[in-house]
Amino acid sequence: MNQAVTACVIIIGNEILSGRTQDINLNHIASTLGGWGIQVHHARVIPDDEDIIVNTINEVRKTYDYVFTTGGIGPTHDDITAVCVAKAFDVPIIQHPDIAERIRQRPAPDDIMASRLLMARVPEGAGLIDNPSGGPQGFAMENVYVMAGIPRVMQAMLSTLEGKLESGFVVRSQTVRAYTGESSIADALARIQNDFPSVDIGSYPFLREERYGTHLVIRGADTSVLATVADAVMDAVRAIGEEPEDLGLDADA
Repeated sequence: MNQAVTACVIIIGNEILSGRTQDINLNHIASTLGGWGIQVHHARVIPDDEDIIVNTINEVRKTYDYVFTTGGIGPTHDDITAVCVAKAFDVPIIQHPDIAERIRQRPAPDDIMASRLLMARVPEGAGLIDNPSGGPQGFAMENVYVMAGIPRVMQAMLSTLEGKLESGFVVRSQTVRAYTGESSIADALARIQNDFPSVDIGSYPFLREERYGTHLVIRGADTSVLATVADAVMDAVRAIGEEPEDLGLDADA
């Protein structure tokens, strides 16, 4: 089996922390990378603060195989991510000619163009992440991938990385639905988890048609083990007098 390849996602922006903007980038990045065999093991939401951004990048890039950032690469005074990445790697910030060329394809008065060209800043030595949406590109510095905060643009950038990153095993899931409370099967789940340490078992309560229940989700790389654990979970549900439903692999319950 392939080794695990891990990632950290850094969501950058005061607007996220203030509640003004709701982040949806983390969900997309985690699910996309998971399908590629890259597991998001850590995520942070941090402000547009130079020291925090620099220190966070330097911390997590040494711990995880990949780091993906969103936000802070626009044309305004608080878009400081590129400068911070350059400081984290202790290299100069430069204007990348390919990004500048794309920006100049849209004519604008000199003052507006000067602001737009701030989006061409990258650390010296960075490679580019293409932007199929047509705007300025993102960039990558070693294992740190810097993308836009606008979800549509970020998704376009991320899509161009498919097949270009080292990958490991793909984590699958098998879901059992049980119309019972979590506490009724908590002890049994703990025993099953202890017996099968290679999988993760999670319980997620729901309310459906005025009935309370729990989705029991088993996650792991080996589908045969998932099936075995699902059988054990269903036996545990039956032991308390309820009939479980096996929703199968990768169910969107």
